[in-house]
Amino acid sequence: MHFSSGEKGDNKEGKGGEMKGTREEKRAALEAKAKELIDELMKWSEETEQPTLTQIEDEILVLREKLSESMMEAVIETQESQRPAPGPKCPKCGKEMHYKGEKARRVTSRVGEVKLERGHYYCSQCKESIFPPRWAAKDRRETLE
Repeated sequence: MHFSSGEKGDNKEGKGGEMKGTREEKRAALEAKAKELIDELMKWSEETEQPTLTQIEDEILVLREKLSESMMEAVIETQESQRPAPGPKCPKCGKEMHYKGEKARRVTSRVGEVKLERGHYYCSQCKESIFPPRWAAKDRRETLE
């Protein structure tokens, strides 16, 4: 994954958007996004005369990436509220890290770019900072071993 700071977009769902709320609200937002993308595909299909297979694939891949980004954001936001009471251990010194509030990041993953607002942790001893889920994934592996 690639991390970069900054914010982009202002729609309610999808790339750069927020999809907070209940399960039903997230489902409705994802369904609305899917319908929007289907409409976009139908419009493209009607306006593009005799597209090649490659052109069709390219259009589908772009739309699939947009839906994948929205779905990924919905899943990640669900996990946001699961911040542990004590901070995670510093990967360098092992001391408890301190919660420093929410921080926005753009993450480019295998399914596309998503905006994350996640807890940011800092070790005052090592000056190390982390942005979950990096530490969460490591903690889960340690728990399973």
